[in-house]
Amino acid sequence: MRVAENLNAALHGLLDDDPTAYVLGEDVLDPYGGAFKITKGLSTRFPDRVITTPISEGALTGVAAGLALTGNTAVAEIMFGDFVTLAFDQLCNFAAKSVSMYGSRLPLRMVVRCPTGGGRGYGPTHSQSLQKHFVGVPGLALYEMSPFHDNREVFAAMVDRGEPCLFFEDKVLYTRPMGQADPLFEVRRDGGLAVVDPAVPDLAGRPDCVIVAPGGTAHRALGAMRSLLLQEEISCRLLVPSRLYPLDAEALLPYLGPVVVVAEESTPGGTWGGEVAHRIHQRAWDRLRGPVRLVCSKASVIPTAAHLEREVLVTESAIHHAVREALRG
Repeated sequence: MRVAENLNAALHGLLDDDPTAYVLGEDVLDPYGGAFKITKGLSTRFPDRVITTPISEGALTGVAAGLALTGNTAVAEIMFGDFVTLAFDQLCNFAAKSVSMYGSRLPLRMVVRCPTGGGRGYGPTHSQSLQKHFVGVPGLALYEMSPFHDNREVFAAMVDRGEPCLFFEDKVLYTRPMGQADPLFEVRRDGGLAVVDPAVPDLAGRPDCVIVAPGGTAHRALGAMRSLLLQEEISCRLLVPSRLYPLDAEALLPYLGPVVVVAEESTPGGTWGGEVAHRIHQRAWDRLRGPVRLVCSKASVIPTAAHLEREVLVTESAIHHAVREALRG
């Protein structure tokens, strides 16, 4: 099953299981089924609970927050995650604060889906990874789609939190198969954390480096791990958390080694990777050979042309290089 099909099945399952659940967004109705076909079939099966909206991210997010505030479950789709900036006020000043500003905790079951990231030639305003701009907002949780996490389980976790959640979906993952890694590696799950180790037990037990990456960067991290293993006999472990913020740093600790690299697609400065590094330094500084090394995209707009886009976005080779430099100290 492809990641997009798994995500579509998760939305069908949510509407099946929860009679108070609504899905809303631009062009989400059949026969179009959303820009990336993630809502395909939903409006046919649930015509009263799938709502198409005007092209206004602030409005559709506000309606979703209102639905959640009155006891419903709301899933809003931002067609391209870049435009979640237009909903910043609704998310940060209304939805996130509504959980706690009325004197007692008020459950707010709300998920905002954000197709994100580059690699598809969509250009500067349709290719960004804006996760870092929402890190640290009280009452707002951030999740990221991954081929190693069943989306039905992820949606259940987001809804159960009872607070607004942003769900970042790297667009390059939609066509990739679920759960599949390189044959050189094995994937296992520990709660919301996916752990990818070399398939050779001796190497899995003592990785030279641990890479932490969100779902959208995981395939590039795996590519770097493959080249490092085959070309330089450097073994790496990959950790892919489903929830980016609040970060469950305690879940990472048992899997860390003396050398840690955090890879992501955001631009430099105030990144999620910086938050991960800070939390690891707080809890595991005495176990590290040196500071956590960060690798991300360049401080640039994202070009449309493929050859220029590759020069800007974080790549396998950049992660490969970061691991080598980290091991050199």
